[in-house]
Amino acid sequence: MSETIRVAVIDDHPLFREGVTRSLSEIDGFLVIAEGGSKDDALRIAQDLRPDIILIDISMPGGGLNAIGPILEASPAQKIIMLTVSETNDDVTGALKAGAKGYVLKGVGSRALADIIRTVADGDGYVAPTLSAKLLHNPSEPSNVDAIAALTAREHEVLKLVATGLSNKEVARKLDLHEKTIKHHMTQVMAKLDVNNRTEAAMVFRDAIDRKPVRD
Repeated sequence: MSETIRVAVIDDHPLFREGVTRSLSEIDGFLVIAEGGSKDDALRIAQDLRPDIILIDISMPGGGLNAIGPILEASPAQKIIMLTVSETNDDVTGALKAGAKGYVLKGVGSRALADIIRTVADGDGYVAPTLSAKLLHNPSEPSNVDAIAALTAREHEVLKLVATGLSNKEVARKLDLHEKTIKHHMTQVMAKLDVNNRTEAAMVFRDAIDRKPVRD
């Protein structure tokens, strides 16, 4: 996105919240339009201000995970990134299934966080690499090999590239297609795999490949 990204920061630790706000404000292309410290604050800010991105902590009054559903019910296009210390599989999968587009650990640097926000604002998903690896080794649900097999050849090709970490734009360039075409294919893929975002789709794909039986 070339325009300014409007961000809201929801965290019940004032010093951390102020640090994130100050860091983003010092980077070109970002404007922090609101701060809050609870689920209720997140709902109010989402409804009244419609920020491009909402950063939400998990551990706060009302629960950050509990804010995702109501926010998206009222504003389905709202993009939410969880910014938290929690590395548990249940929290990661719970956030993604509820509709969060990103899951970031609080140790992230300000420049890296800015890049992640840009990625999500552009329509892609993001999960901290260490957490993606944990989910792949300890999946909460069995993979659906049949669902992968039901993809068309082109959908399978697109998903395979997405699973390597390429963005939609990079996949489009590699396959000599328009980025909008790649986004369309990924929409179809996510529907067939019953997942909420491209990150989940990539994890299902990798898990299915790992679990695919070897035939003699």
